[in-house]
Amino acid sequence: MIRRREFITLLGGAAAAWPFAARAQRSMPIVGYLYLGGSRETTAHYEAAFLQGLSDAGLLEGRTVAVEYRFAEALAQMPDLVADLVRRRVSVIVTPNSIAAAHAAKAATATIPIVFGTSGDPVEAGLVSSFNRPGGKVTGFVNMTVDTEAKRLGLLRELLPRAMRIAVLVNPNRTYTEITVKEVAAAAASIGCEVDVVRAATIGAVETAFATFTQTRPDALLVTPSPIYESRRVQMVTLATINRLPAMYAYRGFTDVGGLMSYGPRVTEQYRQVGLYAGRILKGENPGDLQSGRKSKLEFIIILQTARAFGIAVPPTLLAIADEVIE
Repeated sequence: MIRRREFITLLGGAAAAWPFAARAQRSMPIVGYLYLGGSRETTAHYEAAFLQGLSDAGLLEGRTVAVEYRFAEALAQMPDLVADLVRRRVSVIVTPNSIAAAHAAKAATATIPIVFGTSGDPVEAGLVSSFNRPGGKVTGFVNMTVDTEAKRLGLLRELLPRAMRIAVLVNPNRTYTEITVKEVAAAAASIGCEVDVVRAATIGAVETAFATFTQTRPDALLVTPSPIYESRRVQMVTLATINRLPAMYAYRGFTDVGGLMSYGPRVTEQYRQVGLYAGRILKGENPGDLQSGRKSKLEFIIILQTARAFGIAVPPTLLAIADEVIE
């Protein structure tokens, strides 16, 4: 028989044995991290940038803030994932890569602050009332890329002046896909080439598209922004290499793994800023007063080893304007 004093002693010892992180989380604010189109394994570099942003705000994961990570391969999974985060009473929800995910979070809660990261226009999408004063509980960071496809196409054509047919890979589930398609078509008409728009929303569809390229034989490929593409960048760059298809990508993540060229924003900065904004909100700032930042710096990267593998001589004019030329 256990006496009352012994029972209290045993209970105290059991409490002391609880994992520290589990007990600490009870008193920590919790950030819900909601990612669309990838997995934690394939987006570790973005997670690190996000955590750096929290650190810049004075918050450290596991010590002063907890993070609940949720990943969705498809938009249809978002409502359930958001509902789970709301039930867990997170202090703020971040959707670092998707306007659609931010909309799902906004539809689920009117009280929990939301911080988004996007390459589109959040005002046009109805997420915020303005860039300078978002209002409400939603704010975020914008890397405007919907108006850069003409530039990417032009750089690709300058590299390959004889390229007359260029395949353009787009994700039909992206909010700004049709705007992108119109922009590319207009740019192609202005420089005298044709574009074949290929819609692929899943990795399976991407693989099918590359299999089709072996039959249609486009002269080059333009890969537009999409989280699902970026999360499988190694696979996509490998497919382009196997099919000897010179490609221009939207983010440097592709050139980091050997892709031929990329032109676009430094996306890790977007994730860092999302973490910083989340931290500032947790420190007491009003999300409606935090300006939805716009990142205008774009970088053009060329991988010479890949160019040589394709038998391409990069013109000096491109080498002169590139931000990085990597051997």
